[in-house]
Amino acid sequence: MKESEFLNLKYKPRESDLICLFRVEPAGVSIKKAAENIALESSTGTWAEVKTEKKYMQNLAAKVFSIRGNLVKIAYPSALFEKGNAPNILSSIAGNIFGMKIVKNLRLEDIKIPKEIIKSFYGPQFGISGIRKMLKVYDRPLLGTIIKPKLGLKTREHAKVAYEAWLEGCDIVKDDENLASQNFNEFEERLARSLEMANKVEEETSEKKAYLINVTAETKEMMKRAQLVEDLGGKFVMLDVVTEGFGALQSLREADFKLAIHAHRAMHAAFDRNPEQGISMMVLADFARLIGVDQIHIGTGIGK
Repeated sequence: MKESEFLNLKYKPRESDLICLFRVEPAGVSIKKAAENIALESSTGTWAEVKTEKKYMQNLAAKVFSIRGNLVKIAYPSALFEKGNAPNILSSIAGNIFGMKIVKNLRLEDIKIPKEIIKSFYGPQFGISGIRKMLKVYDRPLLGTIIKPKLGLKTREHAKVAYEAWLEGCDIVKDDENLASQNFNEFEERLARSLEMANKVEEETSEKKAYLINVTAETKEMMKRAQLVEDLGGKFVMLDVVTEGFGALQSLREADFKLAIHAHRAMHAAFDRNPEQGISMMVLADFARLIGVDQIHIGTGIGK
């Protein structure tokens, strides 16, 4: 297919189209030519002419339908994607396009996901209302803290810090993102001791408490750890969703544990810090929620 077949500024997106908003800085070409190539590469086209293209494939071609300055909107027919497969969708709309020579900088700023794709994912199991019901907190923000120092505490001291935080009013206490199962604070013992402290505070205060333990690991081990959390009566797991990967996140959510999922965004800045290149945090958050996290870490108001 020709580049021009991927540009139609009169096209009206269908409800079933997935819409992407890109910020585009071309490399020595017009914005139209760069946009055409982004749509081409991320759907049915390729960089070279091929003899195997069929006329019926034209219905699957992405369409550039809006160009305003350096902001480009592209509509993708939902048939391009396997339903319920987040890695597949991202491989198209956020894949090879970032390496094309025709763009100097490219950033995926936002997406609009059609209902038929949304329905193919599990989505959050609890959500805001479910977590409030779980913790019996309805009329104020949840109060939480992170165990510090982030690494180095032995298991007993870690659990003691958590106990004191819950006793002083915290609803949730979570691990730091780089605490897994190091020798000084192994996962199974930390889980057992911390849940014991959470139960102790619940008995002392008649308040519900939750421990957000980090289950991030190789996928099979991650699932094993989540199972242990459920077996020992935990309410939550925490996952470093960017480093763990959206496919592994899907495996966790679709296992249907009765556990809320708190998503930490460690490594997000590698994608979203540069305002001209990469993927926005909004898009990362959209995919995390689509797959099924109940909470997502967003950082502080002023940053570190």
